[in-house]
Amino acid sequence: MASYFSLKTMAILALALALCVQGTLGMHAGGITCEDLNKDACAFAVSSSSKRCVLEKHVRRSGEEVYTCRSSEIEADKLKDWIETDQCIEACGLNRHSLGISSDSLTESRFTQKLCSPPCYESCPNIVDLYFNLAAGEGVFLPKLCEEGGANARRGLAEIRSSGIVAPGPESGMPANHKLATAMAPC
Repeated sequence: MASYFSLKTMAILALALALCVQGTLGMHAGGITCEDLNKDACAFAVSSSSKRCVLEKHVRRSGEEVYTCRSSEIEADKLKDWIETDQCIEACGLNRHSLGISSDSLTESRFTQKLCSPPCYESCPNIVDLYFNLAAGEGVFLPKLCEEGGANARRGLAEIRSSGIVAPGPESGMPANHKLATAMAPC
């Protein structure tokens, strides 16, 4: 009789625990949707469909600033359902309230030094993947940029930006047999 009571109590506790865990995780049970994130979680987040979230600011006629989070068309490599940690935001020299997605910060030597520092580069795969792809879009290989470091990295990126060399677009008329090598983000 005592074992029946004990078994019944254990079953009820297990059910209650399962419901509590489901309730806690229920908010993200279907995954992260950028449009549901607030301004403190949006920047550098990745949705359940691997789309990067982007924080936008709109100014109403009254002058009030309104922040919204939306999905961008930029996909994260092998990442989904990701809200970046405060530790990585700090280690990589980022701002939680950054608007949009841009490679402009790669021209700032202070930012590049933080991005390439071991606490960021070795521990924050989401941020490294994002900036690896942004750098590649500018014709820069992030590991080489990090290897050069500091002012040399800034000069290297500035030279590439001003070189006039642009990757061909889909309607560039480039021959179909022309092959471009793709660079993979560091793991």
